[in-house]
Amino acid sequence: MSINAARNTRKPYAFAMLVVIAWFIIAGIFGPLFGKLTSVQENNNSSFLPKGAEATQASEVIQTFSGEDTFSFPTLVLFEGTVNPTALANINEHMTGVGELTLGGTSKKISDFLAPDQVISVFPSQDGKAILANVPLDGNSIAEVLPNEEPVLPAIVEALREDIKPLAEANGVTQYVTGPGGLLGDLFSAFGTLDSTLLLTTLGVVAVILIVVYRSPVLWIIPLLSSLLALSTAGGIVYLLAKRDIIDVDGQSQGILSVLVIGAATDYALLLIARYREELHHHENRFDAMRSAYKGVWEPILASGSTVSIALLILLFSQLTNTAGLGPIGAIGIVCSMITILTLLPALLLLFGRWIFWPRIPHNDGDDHVLEGIWSKVGNGIGRNPRRSWVISGAVLLLFAFASTTLKTDGLGTVDTFTGNPESVVGQKLLEKHFPGGEGDPTQVVINADKIDVVTAALKNAPGVTQIAPQLDGIPVEGQPLPPVKIVNGKAILNLTLDKAPDSVEAGNEVPEIRRLAHAADASSLVGGTSAVYYDVRKANDRDNKTIIPIILFAITIILGLLLRSILSAILLLGTVVLSYFATLGVCALVFNHVFGFAGGDNSFPLFTFIFLVALGIDYNIFLMTRVREESQKIGTRAGVIKGVTVTGAVITSAGIVLAATFAVLGLLPLVPLAQLGFAVAFGVLLDTIIVRSILVPALVHEIGPKIWWPSKLQNK
Repeated sequence: MSINAARNTRKPYAFAMLVVIAWFIIAGIFGPLFGKLTSVQENNNSSFLPKGAEATQASEVIQTFSGEDTFSFPTLVLFEGTVNPTALANINEHMTGVGELTLGGTSKKISDFLAPDQVISVFPSQDGKAILANVPLDGNSIAEVLPNEEPVLPAIVEALREDIKPLAEANGVTQYVTGPGGLLGDLFSAFGTLDSTLLLTTLGVVAVILIVVYRSPVLWIIPLLSSLLALSTAGGIVYLLAKRDIIDVDGQSQGILSVLVIGAATDYALLLIARYREELHHHENRFDAMRSAYKGVWEPILASGSTVSIALLILLFSQLTNTAGLGPIGAIGIVCSMITILTLLPALLLLFGRWIFWPRIPHNDGDDHVLEGIWSKVGNGIGRNPRRSWVISGAVLLLFAFASTTLKTDGLGTVDTFTGNPESVVGQKLLEKHFPGGEGDPTQVVINADKIDVVTAALKNAPGVTQIAPQLDGIPVEGQPLPPVKIVNGKAILNLTLDKAPDSVEAGNEVPEIRRLAHAADASSLVGGTSAVYYDVRKANDRDNKTIIPIILFAITIILGLLLRSILSAILLLGTVVLSYFATLGVCALVFNHVFGFAGGDNSFPLFTFIFLVALGIDYNIFLMTRVREESQKIGTRAGVIKGVTVTGAVITSAGIVLAATFAVLGLLPLVPLAQLGFAVAFGVLLDTIIVRSILVPALVHEIGPKIWWPSKLQNK
């Protein structure tokens, strides 16, 4: 190397070193904060509702009856077996003292989190085969953390389960901690694995794929390290925002953040490394090769990341705070991925030099090796008969899309949310055998105090209602007169016990008729409680599906049009990805209904699947079409599309496999919504990568020819 060449190399080498040092400082600041992200999660459906929802309005009035800003959240303990007076007395005596149990090795007790003016109650079933204990928690406690930074609710559930085991054995019964508290506690525990099992599994899967792709014992570490630093930075930023109540985080959004950042960052890294490797064959100086590679990839990476980020930010229009919260959380993750791959990754590659590609080290030999192999055959095959290619691939997608009409996404009850059978789910199913499904967690109707009799009469024949009782100002004592009805600001509460589990889809379906009857009897009445919350959440999701999806489509079309300087190509690309989306929903319907046997799907599933499939699916079309546009300017559109497929085929397919694998990891979690989303995105990305990007789009572009670039001047090439 000459003296001048050495001098020209020294400055960019020093700059690359500074970039790497800066990134490790950033990771050192935000990394530890990412580890605390679980402590600021909110996983309670009622906290996600908009202020205008009737269940929210009812909850605000109901809280005034306790004199504090709180509400009762029941955790139910079911003892199943032959009930005798001795067992009932023993269980009653023991359960009244569980408030003294300490939590998670701290000094905090269950009594610190009990609802005010509520007591632990124990009562037998009418069939004499079960005993039910209600531990009424302060509803706000489920969002709190213990001094050890662990969430309160799972600790309460675990303490109860450990404590009642000897009690149940001594009295010849089996025990289950269930009800809203038990179910949500198990849900918290499932989400608690997101920051460990999910992350480690995702990194492991990506590492294996990268080793296979690069066939190098060293190179795979660089993109994986970059994606990990991007994730820790994004997670730390999200933690700070959630800690200050600027955004809302739940277990689902944290899990999606991990797979989204690792998947997206690795995709961008694959694109950059592939182009860098290609340019190393044409440049002696690796810094010159990186400049050339950077010039070719920064625009598609920026456009891709911007498309996904904007699509995610449109979720801010959602009526549900958890869905709206996913928007900025995901966007932060994507932006951190873009910045990391466009700054840290080039710096690391330059510092290590060509040897990082060992044993397949690229030399300055002018070898355009990417024009050979399987993708060259695919491209030439499309070029020989483009019409047959797009007709067959389009017909396959349309066939799958027709099955999307059978997809069930009318909602899931909490019991159906788990893929397995945790104790709370088993207990909830047994609970419904011995008690009305809504026992311990009634639907609450706020009414004018002078309308108690009128509303009670109107609701007696309401669907699913087994019992109606006004809330009393005191605790009933056997042998004593009942306390008076509690009245606050001229309002009273009617507690309706339903014959179905309060958090089930079936119970929620009864809410509209209950509201209609209550409103007819008292126009100012408000129907709240768990069943009403779940119904209002589903209604808000339905509204989001109808409004947010069209906005995202419009935004993506604008971005594509600006990037490709073409209206026709933007419409074509968007149309193919939307077709791929519906084809994926069709396959999901067949698999969920007939293979996995899921009870249904959450009604937020279509929106989340659309966000990730359309926004991320567009990525691969962007990677392809920006290269096709670049080549079309040199050799014409039809030749350009063949070369575009040839040179991007391997890297885009590898990127698709990585992204599919990262989302597929969500299926390891014992939660149906995440398993469904993981399968849908994994399958959809592969479908988009293998059929849409590899066959359908190139065939259509080849068939249309230069007119695909209308109205830009390139249409004349």
